[in-house]
Amino acid sequence: MSSTVDDWDVIVGAPGFALGVRLAADTVAGIEFLPAGSARGARSALGREADAQLTAYLRDPLTPFDLPLAAAGTAHQRAVWQLMRTIAPGCTLTYGEVAAQIGSSPRAIGGACGANPFPIVIPCHRIVATGGRLGGFAHSTAGFLPGIKRWLLAHEAAAGGFRLSANGPAQLSRRPDARLS
Repeated sequence: MSSTVDDWDVIVGAPGFALGVRLAADTVAGIEFLPAGSARGARSALGREADAQLTAYLRDPLTPFDLPLAAAGTAHQRAVWQLMRTIAPGCTLTYGEVAAQIGSSPRAIGGACGANPFPIVIPCHRIVATGGRLGGFAHSTAGFLPGIKRWLLAHEAAAGGFRLSANGPAQLSRRPDARLS
């Protein structure tokens, strides 16, 4: 399904992509990754707040979110999303680790990650495959969306003094001026 600019209450520009935010009454109803393009200002106070918080995160990934999110998902999905919110920026868990914590399967965890209507705010990008491999993102394993997951992880790792290795998990960097490799 293709979206038009009118489908979004606010569009937040990001490096190489954009974030479309939908609102419903006094809650954020959804956030989606869009191709890079022009940002569009908010049409409401909540939209301005969503824009401000997402923009702050894009500058500093340690910025916390405090947005009212619309109720969504099954009980299982909500359990996965709640656990995701406990993973600190710059840290990751594997699909298997999350599955073990909530008594599920890695495949079901992947399904819940892909169904997350609030990416970044509920950080599904912090769930990775075994051995630190990227895994999927938003039901995609190639192209635009996994590239965003890689960027989000690198963005958070840089803020935490970590560096991402090409074939493995994030590693602590002892140099304060370390760059991502």
